[in-house]
Amino acid sequence: MNIIGHRYIYLTFSGILILASIISLLVWGLNVGIDFTGGSLMEVQFTQGSMPTIDNVKEALAPLKLGDITVRPIGSDGMVLRFRDVDEQTHQQILSAFAGLKGPKETVERKFDTIGPVVGKELRTQSFTAIGLTALGIVLYLAWAFRRVSKPVASWKYGVVAVSAFIHDVMIPVGVFAFLGHFYGVAVDSLFITALLTVMGFSVHDTIVIFDRIRENLAKAKSIQSYEDTVNKSVNETISRSVNTSLTVLMALLAVFIFGGETTRYFALALIVGIVFGTYSSIFIASPLLVIWEQWQRKKNK
Repeated sequence: MNIIGHRYIYLTFSGILILASIISLLVWGLNVGIDFTGGSLMEVQFTQGSMPTIDNVKEALAPLKLGDITVRPIGSDGMVLRFRDVDEQTHQQILSAFAGLKGPKETVERKFDTIGPVVGKELRTQSFTAIGLTALGIVLYLAWAFRRVSKPVASWKYGVVAVSAFIHDVMIPVGVFAFLGHFYGVAVDSLFITALLTVMGFSVHDTIVIFDRIRENLAKAKSIQSYEDTVNKSVNETISRSVNTSLTVLMALLAVFIFGGETTRYFALALIVGIVFGTYSSIFIASPLLVIWEQWQRKKNK
């Protein structure tokens, strides 16, 4: 299968997806959770009777001066509320306000988290630092791992291409969650950052498998075989392994997404999106980029 021969089609498709993700991010932005902004998050369930409306809930909580309250229904009998960080006394007042609502006979608190703005800022800084250090570490590791490969592509270029591929894999879930945050109120939190880091690791692992086969085939390739042919041969030899590995992971993640709780559902979704496009990028993005770079360098040296 001549995968590398159709490289510009794959790269154009990826470019469209990344552009759509960037536009989604710029237009709507991410619905950032309290992990990064500070504040309180409460999940309640209304048992028996009818569920109150969002306006009724906001009206009941208005005297407590909780700031900008965001209310999102969950299923047919629950709600998730976000508001400023509060102390325990205010927390109990909120529960009392729920008890006075007309409609449900009982309100059950299923979850309550509160994070101060200073802690939220620190978590946000640490998240960006973790992603940056991961990218740097991958470039350095691949440059070292492929140090014996200097022709026709320098070892450090393998690292740069791998990072380019996982930036593609990270940008698409970010764009998807910008869309979900705007239209469905899905917030990104520390679990989302964990998912992105996991996607980065999975993407690089998948890419290294192909790069390692390229290194092996370069060592035993005949002089008449071009770099493009060597890369294409390497991709074809490893494509079934990459796809099968990803499918086994996706089956487990789909089970978590379908049967898991609300807390892990969107974590699983971020992993599903990232791994699908991570598998795509290792086959159709990373390897073709190596060939394009090699061809560009060869034309430049003429």
